[in-house]
Amino acid sequence: MDETLEKLYEACYMKVYSFVMTLAKNKDTAQEITQETFFRAMTSKQGFRGESDQLSWLCAIAKNLYTDELRRSQRHGGELPEDMPDTGSLEQALTDKDQSFRIHLALHDLGDPYKEVFELRVFGELSFRQIGAIFRKTEAWARVTFHRARMKLKERLDNDEV
Repeated sequence: MDETLEKLYEACYMKVYSFVMTLAKNKDTAQEITQETFFRAMTSKQGFRGESDQLSWLCAIAKNLYTDELRRSQRHGGELPEDMPDTGSLEQALTDKDQSFRIHLALHDLGDPYKEVFELRVFGELSFRQIGAIFRKTEAWARVTFHRARMKLKERLDNDEV
């Protein structure tokens, strides 16, 4: 493997995997899509054009692969496995399981793009610049969308809608 590609893999693997995990919510699916993302990035004839940062480029590839997987699954009449993701450290960090469950319920019902932006920021730990690049929007758009998502979640939790 080329040294530059190896450094890219080492620097971005966990971030891309975390991003895919927020989408797929399945460890095996996330691993497969992440591996395929790096394979496509390394074998692509077009390659990285430098229009965004490399992590945003990789996440865009991963999002497209995930979308393709959903379409493929729906065509074959099945669904992606609904196994619980391996979120060990995340679950340990959330001390109040009931409150955590309520937050996840509220998040589940949150519409797009709010839900995805919130998940990318909180669970995927992506910057607003990276989130904006994934959606082909500005950093300011990502910030505003995240803020609105937080406000909608807070409102639902405060009003006991969950």
